[in-house]
Amino acid sequence: MPTRKTNSSPAVARIAAGLDDQRWQAVTQRDKAADGTFYYAVRTTGVYCRPSCPSRQARRENVAFYDTGVQAEQAGFRACKRCKPNEAALGERQAQAIATVCRAIEQAEDLPSLDELAQIAGMSRFHFHRVFKEKTGVTPKAYAAAQRAQRLRAGLVQGDSVTNAMYDAGFNSSGHFYAESSGRLGMTPSAYRAGGSGARIRFAVAQCWLGAILVATTEKGVCAITLGDDPDQLVRDLQDQFPQAELIGGDAAFEKLVAKVIGFIESPQGDLNLPLDVRGTAFQQRVWQALRDIPAGQRVTYSDIAGRIGSPTAVRAVASACASNAIAVLIPCHRVVRMDGSLSGYRWGVERKQALLEREGDGKS
Repeated sequence: MPTRKTNSSPAVARIAAGLDDQRWQAVTQRDKAADGTFYYAVRTTGVYCRPSCPSRQARRENVAFYDTGVQAEQAGFRACKRCKPNEAALGERQAQAIATVCRAIEQAEDLPSLDELAQIAGMSRFHFHRVFKEKTGVTPKAYAAAQRAQRLRAGLVQGDSVTNAMYDAGFNSSGHFYAESSGRLGMTPSAYRAGGSGARIRFAVAQCWLGAILVATTEKGVCAITLGDDPDQLVRDLQDQFPQAELIGGDAAFEKLVAKVIGFIESPQGDLNLPLDVRGTAFQQRVWQALRDIPAGQRVTYSDIAGRIGSPTAVRAVASACASNAIAVLIPCHRVVRMDGSLSGYRWGVERKQALLEREGDGKS
């Protein structure tokens, strides 16, 4: 059986030997993270595999390493039938299958049954449910509900009647529709269709050490805390979100609430314990709740949050949920950083994120 040629230089040989030692360690650990970075071949069987292959471990002296599967095949080895190194990795195949299912859910008028969705994915019912939640962070039912709510919002904004928007979004009965829609929209469907018509949103703008701050509440709780350089722009943004809502300037009692919020931003000790009116998908709600559990002065990664909510592979979805957060500081998305500790984007500016972290790190929290 042909083997890989090595350079005769002693220095190059030592480097190659060190690399092979690292690769062998990945093989013994069946490290999925190493899949695609190299392949190993077993001379006694004539087969090449991924590092994570579950096959019985070969002897080290019978193993050769290749950068690509093509190189292994050119050396005379054939692809393993268990790990299928000549095909897309299992994780990629699963991601493609789940993406196909998501498109089917998005295009379906009625949610297909779990068995039908599993059949589309080519998986068993139980395995499909587990993989779908792992890849998306939510169950198929929750994903379908979020899509239905999105279609409902789109229909109402486009000016459809509430009845037409209800059926177009996939609701088959008005009872189910009204039971669910208020929680999804944060107000009645008619009010949302009219740009917040009939909704009473109390707000006030003030100054804090981060610049201008706007605090807004509905009858349910705080619905927005936004930061910026231009107070008027913060008000315009709120008006754009709910152009027909009744925006009410804060009275003396409301100004006390704003003072509490500013005080918390100045010194975020403990929990301000204000009711929040946060509107989002089931997955976003889980992320936002996990953010509220991060103590002041502590930094976590997007991967940490994904793990805490039971969806370790949904790192990008976690980052998206952080970016969608409309309540600054009380839902402390500023405490989430990249794996290397560097700062990623922040809805209200990376400079404010850095300032918040530095203030908490200096023991002022």
